[in-house]
Amino acid sequence: MPLFRVLSAPVLAMALAHGAYAAPQQANGPDDLDKMLVERGLIRQISQVGQAVGGKASELVISAMGFLGVPYKLGGNTFESGLDCSGFVRAMYQQTVGLILPRTADQQAAATVTIDKSELQPGDLVFFNTLRRAFSHVGIYVGDNKFIHSPKPGSEVRVENMNISYWRTRFDGARRVETAAVRP
Repeated sequence: MPLFRVLSAPVLAMALAHGAYAAPQQANGPDDLDKMLVERGLIRQISQVGQAVGGKASELVISAMGFLGVPYKLGGNTFESGLDCSGFVRAMYQQTVGLILPRTADQQAAATVTIDKSELQPGDLVFFNTLRRAFSHVGIYVGDNKFIHSPKPGSEVRVENMNISYWRTRFDGARRVETAAVRP
C-alpha cells in the first residue's frame, strides 16, 4: 500500500503557493504573502519544483515545500525554532504521514529500505556524505533530480539539484520509508 496520495499539478501549485512558510513577520493578506514569496525567491523555487514533480507529487512533498525558508538550527526539531536536516525529515514524516523516524540521518538510513537511485520517487529519502562519514546528511526527494532539505548553519530549508557536483560526489544512497520498516 503506498504511503502517499497522488495529486494533480494544479493542486500542487495551489498548495505550494498558499502553504509557504512565513518568517516571523506574518503576511497580512494575499498581497503581503505574494510580496514575501517574491522577496524571498520562493515563487521561483515553488514553480520549478511544481513543474518537476507534476502529477506524481505526494502530500509529503507538498507539505515540505510549505516550509521553504525555515532556518537551519543544529539539533533543531521544530518549525518555530529551526531544523537540521534529519529534524526536518523526521518532522515532515511525523506531521504528514504519521510515522516517526529516528532522529539522526544515519539512523534514518538504517531504518528505511535501500532503493536504487533510478527508482527514486517523490517522498523518498536521499542521503549524502557531507561530514566525511556515510549518511551524515538527508533530504526528501521531490522529483527531477531535486531534493528539499535543511542544509547547514546560516541557511534555510531549500530545494537543490542532486546533479550539481557538490551533491553528486557526496551521494550516499536512496531509501524508501515503508510502514513495515518504521516503528512508531
